[in-house]
Amino acid sequence: MKVAIGSDHAGYELKKHLYEMLNREGHEVIDCGTDSESRTDYPDYAIEVGKKVAGRDAERGILVCGTGIGMSIAANKVPGIRAALCANERCAEMSRRHNNANVLTLGGRELAAEAAEKIVRVWMSTPFEGGRHAGRLARIAEYEERRDGRK
Repeated sequence: MKVAIGSDHAGYELKKHLYEMLNREGHEVIDCGTDSESRTDYPDYAIEVGKKVAGRDAERGILVCGTGIGMSIAANKVPGIRAALCANERCAEMSRRHNNANVLTLGGRELAAEAAEKIVRVWMSTPFEGGRHAGRLARIAEYEERRDGRK
């Protein structure tokens, strides 16, 4: 699977770790930055990853900042993005199964690398259930289109 990944300075180390893990597991990973622990602004990376996913240059996106909250807020401003902040495997599973989340956000200062790996593996491997959940997502997409003047 093609995955866009990004972080700010607070998530850099975990992003680097996850980038390597995803590559080892056979995914094509697009690194959208940052490339150091020098202070940066998370919205830049959230929007870049969001645009890659919304534009279908990547099937999914992963974002890491200190808590994952800022990345989630910023990524969800990109039309077509359904970013979910997940702190455990159950939330990762449900974000895919019921919400078809296409961007995962994580807290680099909140999660150990091993815990983050487990969350990412569950999130990457869980399919969307569809059914009643598809109608709910259609309502969200419809609102987005009206709000952005696309419909």
